[in-house]
Amino acid sequence: MAATEESAHPPKAPPRAGRATREPPYSEPRWQAILAVTAIGGLHLALPRALTLGPQWMLLAVAMTLLVPTVVARRRGFTRANAIFGFLISSVITIDLIVTLVSLVAALPTHVETPGALLRSGAILWVTNVLVFASWYWRLDAGGPNKREMQKSHVHGAFLFPQMTAESPDRAWRPGFVDYLFVAFNTSAAFSPTDTPVLSRWAKLLSMVQAAISFTTVAVLLARGVGIL
Repeated sequence: MAATEESAHPPKAPPRAGRATREPPYSEPRWQAILAVTAIGGLHLALPRALTLGPQWMLLAVAMTLLVPTVVARRRGFTRANAIFGFLISSVITIDLIVTLVSLVAALPTHVETPGALLRSGAILWVTNVLVFASWYWRLDAGGPNKREMQKSHVHGAFLFPQMTAESPDRAWRPGFVDYLFVAFNTSAAFSPTDTPVLSRWAKLLSMVQAAISFTTVAVLLARGVGIL
């Protein structure tokens, strides 16, 4: 009898590695992050060849190539692979940002590029800086989007959003990419967070790096502007 029952109800196979074991109570949108990565690649096309690491189209091509398995892994439920490809994308665009910044600073005293090209490059670099670090904040806060959407509410994280400190906080509220974009924009514009305190050490370090890049870019723009006058 026991053998018959066991054969009728065979044991379930263990879940595959990297695959979500249960459906998340909330599905965090990813299209804003994908749009940001695409915008970074598109802005890179407008940079002078002397300031880029390889052809201008290479960053967009690499980003799009990595986005395909990222989206596929997300739809198939392979959260670990999705996170790995996401970190690869963020690392690639960050390295390219630093290389472009160094090239921009080095090109300033050489007068190889025209003043208009340098001013345009500085503006592109400033916007790219905002998008790159918004992607990092979104990818790292509270374990990243895959872990955040498994939580019933967002009560702990690297950033203390105003919605988390209200007298009657909305437990259903969750930060999205636009919230991290707002934090990144304020960090670049004011060189510090405004209404969202930074709590964790890694977020403070990233904010310092972002502010330093923004300050350097603005200094280059001012230096070129004074040179034009």
